Amino acid sequence: MTDLDDVDRAILNAYQGGFPVVADPYEPAAEALREHGVDVTADELHERLAAMDEEGVLTRFGALIDAEAIGGTATLVAMHAPEERFDEVAEQVNAHAEVAHNYEREHPHLNMWFVVSVADEARVDEVLAEIEDETGQETYNLPKQREFHVGAKFPVEGPLEDSDGGIDLSGLGPAVEPADRDSLTPRERDLVVEIQGGLPTTRTPYEDVADALDEDAEWVRSTIKRFDHEGKVRRVGVIPNHYSLGYSENGMTVWDVPDETVEEVGQAVAAFDFVTHCYRRPRHEGVWPYNFFAMTHGRSEEESEARVEQVREKMAEHWDVTDDDWDTLFSTGILKKTGIRIEERADANTA
Repeated sequence: MTDLDDVDRAILNAYQGGFPVVADPYEPAAEALREHGVDVTADELHERLAAMDEEGVLTRFGALIDAEAIGGTATLVAMHAPEERFDEVAEQVNAHAEVAHNYEREHPHLNMWFVVSVADEARVDEVLAEIEDETGQETYNLPKQREFHVGAKFPVEGPLEDSDGGIDLSGLGPAVEPADRDSLTPRERDLVVEIQGGLPTTRTPYEDVADALDEDAEWVRSTIKRFDHEGKVRRVGVIPNHYSLGYSENGMTVWDVPDETVEEVGQAVAAFDFVTHCYRRPRHEGVWPYNFFAMTHGRSEEESEARVEQVREKMAEHWDVTDDDWDTLFSTGILKKTGIRIEERADANTA
């Protein structure tokens, strides 16, 4: 657990979203913290946020792009890698540029789980065919059929821990209206590529993005804020490195939920603040009986197990859950984590 004082903890709890999109965002952000009893100036807020970014407490600061809304598609894939060939198979899978994340997970058969991200949906089948040919192992495609919740926020003990999502200043800034199109303009494409790795941790982040693009700063701010309204940006704020905050345990709980109950169950489970991802995905007959995924994170094995039990209890309110109806696949190794290739997907969706 990274050594953080109360002010650092308050910043993390307050601004994992809802950071203002204005010329000097640190002034209103600091003022709002002071209104919540956290004595910090705009300069100090900026210095602390930049320091946490530098020290690895944050993976980045800025606008969290929703890759699916930008263009292209991504899908979750499971496969079996024989123990005696595990490293070899992982190397073959990871060699594909389309594979963004790859994890080893605890399961008696499907022990390798990876994400394929492509600009053209038809490319998914091609990539999986290539992987099967190279590895000699069958792949099981598990595309998202229904998204109930995506919101990986990680509160820490301290001020504003119970702030119900933090401080939301996303309403500040230019007045915007959603655009009546799904594609990107060339200018928007360049902005997406520029900010996909985060905003600069400077005192004037939006101005500096504008300078890098040789654009008007007001246009940059209004476009980011419009993207936030449209869903192309999930949120603007600090993106913690959850491992540095002590969230060392992540469990992918999987459930065989009756089809007629999935919608109701999904909304109920998505309401848990510790469930960071919640989806409906297809079953694979004879191999994979589960159609519902909920990802939980915990700061210890005990906390993680307790949270999984809370999910099970919530499930039991809606249908008769047996031990054969669910499982938890804990991550035992990160095999690849390069991020979604936003640039390629944005290029394909630029008109």
